[in-house]
Amino acid sequence: MNKGLTIKTGQTHVHRYVPELLQRTRSGEIDPSFVVTHRLPLSRAAEGYDMFKNKRDGCITVVLDPVA
Repeated sequence: MNKGLTIKTGQTHVHRYVPELLQRTRSGEIDPSFVVTHRLPLSRAAEGYDMFKNKRDGCITVVLDPVA
């Protein structure tokens, strides 16, 4: 079945941008907090993954804190 569809994908060099993004975040130039909706200790990782998968409680991103 040829439907005349074209699928294109791409990748970005994430590691190339990490140092600059970290510096900008640390300096306050970029505030990524609007994306982080939930913070949980690492011990509750399974709950966090479930929350993200099922979009419970308006979940956009869960940050797992290994120290908490």
